[in-house]
Amino acid sequence: MFRYNGEKSPNKEIKMGTAAPSSTSTAAIAEELVSFCKAGNFTDAINAHYSPDIVSVESMGNETMPREMRGIDAIRGKNQWWAENHVVHSSVVDGPFVGDDKFAVYYNLDVTFKPTGKRNAMEEMALYEVKDGKIVREQFFYRTS
Repeated sequence: MFRYNGEKSPNKEIKMGTAAPSSTSTAAIAEELVSFCKAGNFTDAINAHYSPDIVSVESMGNETMPREMRGIDAIRGKNQWWAENHVVHSSVVDGPFVGDDKFAVYYNLDVTFKPTGKRNAMEEMALYEVKDGKIVREQFFYRTS
């Protein structure tokens, strides 16, 4: 398991940027996505590996952030909202755990929600599906206890 940028970093903001894909196999995509996420470069992961028709499913949703979102622009908007509204104090990204056309990644984040100042641990498992060299679906699962 790894810490955010290799160590605990107080008040670390998520990095934004761009990148190009390096390979189209599920394992290669999975490894690169995890590498981006370990470095806090979630936007790079999206730009490099997400299909224009990506479907993203959260375990819950609300009026501001629906449970299911479709299309790369919606996912970029969700990522931007998340980055603007959270301070990441530390993170653990573990994986990938690769199957034929799917892979899973474990995330454990210590974050503060900026609008309320509330700090909490956020633990989730993400399941990604790859088709034609791009991630076409991501679904997040949260620990209930």
